[in-house]
Amino acid sequence: MQANQSGSKPEIAVGSALHRRGLRYRKHLKPEPTLRCAADFVFRKARVAVFVDGCFWHGCPEHGRVPKDPTGYWGVKLRRNSERDRRNDEALAERGWAVLRFWEHEDPEAVAAAVEACVRGRRP
Repeated sequence: MQANQSGSKPEIAVGSALHRRGLRYRKHLKPEPTLRCAADFVFRKARVAVFVDGCFWHGCPEHGRVPKDPTGYWGVKLRRNSERDRRNDEALAERGWAVLRFWEHEDPEAVAAAVEACVRGRRP
């Protein structure tokens, strides 16, 4: 995962759509330095954190699947990922952040429109 610093194809598509809409953001940044999570797109002034979740790694109800595994490792691993996502969402919300999560299969233009509405609505 560390090698994926530039972002996945869905992240790049969303980033391009956001940029075309005139939105500027920080990529792969911790919204709060004390939390152990990095959002895909961070809008600091508006306090909006955007995550583009992979269907496999985050348990998409439409496309996610647990591989067959006699040890049960993958079921536990993917469940922990989802639980960690919920904890991070709650921690950010408690600190005044709007957290937006999207699946990698969602239309980048629709994602960008939702992010734009949130960001522009929260700017001072």
